[in-house]
Amino acid sequence: MTQFLYFPLSRVEEAHGVVVVIDVLRAFTTAAYAFDRGAEKILPVSTIAEAFNLKTQFPESLIMGEENGVKPEGFDFGNSPLDISKQDLKSRTIIQRTSAGTQGLTRTKNHQILIAASFVVASATAKYIKLINPEMVSFIITGQSLGRDGDEDQACAEYIEQLFRGETPNTGDFTARILTSTVGQLFIKENLSYLTQTDVEMSSLVDIFDFVMLVKNEENYKVLYPI
Repeated sequence: MTQFLYFPLSRVEEAHGVVVVIDVLRAFTTAAYAFDRGAEKILPVSTIAEAFNLKTQFPESLIMGEENGVKPEGFDFGNSPLDISKQDLKSRTIIQRTSAGTQGLTRTKNHQILIAASFVVASATAKYIKLINPEMVSFIITGQSLGRDGDEDQACAEYIEQLFRGETPNTGDFTARILTSTVGQLFIKENLSYLTQTDVEMSSLVDIFDFVMLVKNEENYKVLYPI
């Protein structure tokens, strides 16, 4: 029987087996929309400097992401599903740097298979894991960092686990936790400048894309593909 473990970003090195890195708000929601708009692959990096360095090696690539929620100077796009959904990214290579999601991918070392996920690809992710039927699945709750509870990511992970087990979870019960999470409450109470209502709504959509976002190792890079 498959065992499921949950880890905060600070304990990412403990994750093993099939590792699923969750970032609902917003890295892996944005990544999924980028693939839907035609992006060929996404190269996750940890720092802004790494993003620009990689750009010199892939001069036709585009950079998207954030630092402290805001698009860094020189990046082509921020971390907005809405903005990315309006772009023509056909066959483009994207470099992505975020404060949580890409940190989980770049810092994961002891995985057999590495996956990025959010609500928009939840069922496809669960089906893929079910096909593998591994002994161990480790969820990285990337939002559980920087003083935040990450419950939006915890909810997504629990939803995927229930799907894997053949249950029929009520999607609304899980997506409602986006707004009750720490970042959701900050959004409601403080009107975060970098997080729009539409971005939250798009991040709350469930199973709108039928692909799993799988990480492969190529040369010295981790590369994310839609499978």
